[in-house]
Amino acid sequence: MNPPAYQLRAIDFAYPPPDGGERVHVLRGLSLTIPAGQFLVILGPNGSGKTTLLRCMAGLLVPTAGQILIEDASLNRRTPREIARIVALVPQETQPAFDFTVLQMVLMGRSPHLGQLGFESEKDVAVARECLATTDAGHLENRPFDELSSGERQRVVIARALAQQPRILLLDEPTSFLDIGHQLQTYRLLRTLAAGGMTVVCVSHDLNSAAQHADELALLHRGELVARGTAGEVLTREIVKRVYQVDADIIPHPQTGRPVILPRE
Repeated sequence: MNPPAYQLRAIDFAYPPPDGGERVHVLRGLSLTIPAGQFLVILGPNGSGKTTLLRCMAGLLVPTAGQILIEDASLNRRTPREIARIVALVPQETQPAFDFTVLQMVLMGRSPHLGQLGFESEKDVAVARECLATTDAGHLENRPFDELSSGERQRVVIARALAQQPRILLLDEPTSFLDIGHQLQTYRLLRTLAAGGMTVVCVSHDLNSAAQHADELALLHRGELVARGTAGEVLTREIVKRVYQVDADIIPHPQTGRPVILPRE
């Protein structure tokens, strides 16, 4: 097995209450080891802690208990610049404060690699254009970002993350605004990146797409890890019913043999 990209040890996270009452616990004693080069999809119902976990892994939130190690070093001992050279995050939505072009947006991903003056070089522009081509967005480079469709924006934001040239890529619902063609293209891209050695961790609500494309799944419920393994190990009828309160038939995909979930009426 590859060395771990992440080691999450008994992670708790609680948001402070707005009214001064008790803290709202979102993650509870969650432990998870993610090998380098794995494509892992995190699943779970609404409110299970998926996005909070991803933000902790990106260093944007600090766990209230436990420890996160990234490439064998504590995450909280690294500077934001050091983290940005290792980890890139694709959030669910991106709303820039100014009217940037697509190319300018993707060039922001080069920030961790710029010198003290902060100016992009020809190499940085070339990397940005290569990443746009990778996400099928090269033809958009001169368009204003805020004039794009939701699907086009998502492809540009993924390109920006790739422009960081990270070793770990975190994505929060990366296909939620994409048509079926670009959904498949995105999942194939993520599989290719993982096959090339990048660690890819993706949050998704789409059980069937995750089952067909991920190396492994991690299923959260009420802030706890309830199952981890291959799609066949995680997406059983019993587990799906217990976590999602849905009775479903689980059948093998005719081409891949991986499980397909068919909810019963």
